[in-house]
Amino acid sequence: MELILAHLYPKQMNIYGDQGNITAFKYRCHQRQINLIVKSININSPLPSGSFDLLFAGGGQDQQQALISQDLLSRKKILTQALNHHIPMLTICGSYQLFGRFFKPFKGPKLKGLGLFDAYTLASKQRKIGNIIIDSDFGPLVGFENHSGNTFLSGSTKALGKVIKGFGNNDQDKTEGAVKNNLIGCYLHGSLLPKNPILCDHLIKTALENKYKSVKLKPLSDKLETQARQQAYPLVKY
Repeated sequence: MELILAHLYPKQMNIYGDQGNITAFKYRCHQRQINLIVKSININSPLPSGSFDLLFAGGGQDQQQALISQDLLSRKKILTQALNHHIPMLTICGSYQLFGRFFKPFKGPKLKGLGLFDAYTLASKQRKIGNIIIDSDFGPLVGFENHSGNTFLSGSTKALGKVIKGFGNNDQDKTEGAVKNNLIGCYLHGSLLPKNPILCDHLIKTALENKYKSVKLKPLSDKLETQARQQAYPLVKY
């Protein structure tokens, strides 16, 4: 079996170890003899419709978001088609914000987003940084957040989970992240998939089922991943 993963803007949007999510995809596919092809999609790189089975986009600072925002908007039709075809897509922090309706930084104009999430983000003076744990449909998810934006959800977009510890989307309503079809956005950076193999496997399995219909993933030993989670949050049952 083979999967093609489109990695959006790896040079500009790769902060706080977001490459770790790509590493997790590679490792868990390799352990199952799944051929994962990672295609780097930079500014002006072609991204034809139907050319990818998975998509990942990481975080960046305001300057990097402004740099890629217009190029991202030029891909709205392709990404909307992917959303409607239930292609699994994971977006982190700055990319998560730009997959919403808009992001308003402190300085400079409002950055228009794709609107795939019914959500918007406003810059705030508070830096929300530290370890985070949320309760989600996948069970407890742990990670690291570092953002000043406040994201607010509405309409058909639901939260990825409820904050148990940390700040989350806005440190007001106790939500973290967003989900629509198989599109996921959140503020948990590069430790997300390495520390949460259940979510990584969900994305891989969904991509395989879209392409090959019936699929059963070989179980892997997640002893080290579980130890890392328990070390960070010893009181949570995994």
